[in-house]
Amino acid sequence: MQIAIRNIGNSKGVVLPKALLAQAGLDEEAVANVTVENGAIILSKPAKPARAGWAEAAKAVAAAGDDALLMGEFSNAADPELAW
Repeated sequence: MQIAIRNIGNSKGVVLPKALLAQAGLDEEAVANVTVENGAIILSKPAKPARAGWAEAAKAVAAAGDDALLMGEFSNAADPELAW
């Protein structure tokens, strides 16, 4: 597929067809990473933050009542009933 490179002010730009963006998984993205490798311009999805979605997942687990302690309560060094 060939697409036109257009003048946009002092820059250049291209219009990417929606089907092409969908194939790359970028059709719902508002931001993309752009790099140049071996003379090719690479457009890719940005990496998700390391803990993306954890808060929502924890809320769903709690709402389902599946957030019980696995090991039960345990003592700490500062607990008065703990004898060393």
